[in-house]
Amino acid sequence: MADFVREVMTPGVVAVRPDASLVEAAQLMRTQDIGDVLVADGQTIVGVLTDRDITVRAVAEGIDPLTVSARSVCTPDPVVIGPDDPVGTAVALMRTHAVRRLPVVEDGMPVGVVSLADLAVAEDPDSALAEIGRAEPTGGATA
Repeated sequence: MADFVREVMTPGVVAVRPDASLVEAAQLMRTQDIGDVLVADGQTIVGVLTDRDITVRAVAEGIDPLTVSARSVCTPDPVVIGPDDPVGTAVALMRTHAVRRLPVVEDGMPVGVVSLADLAVAEDPDSALAEIGRAEPTGGATA
């Protein structure tokens, strides 16, 4: 098992401005083949926006995704972790805060994201969750 977050995180950051529309965010998620983006004001993370947030907090409520901002639907003030923090700390934070992703911040700058799937691959590469986390999307509908 890896010792530090930097060994398991997905490096790089995909972010949108707080005033970006949900359509912009969703299109970026589709293009990048990811399920979440950071909502950032400059280099400051103000939230995390997931595909589920868009679905549950906007579309299911009948809100027009062209007119609502990422900031208004994202999870604000996300829990973050540092790249040199122990992997066990990431696990504990995810459990305590019931989140599946943690932005990784170094010297105040976002440098990546560590996900539940990243941790599963590091813990047991042969587990079912690790297999799912490594799977390439098919581009079709999901269950």
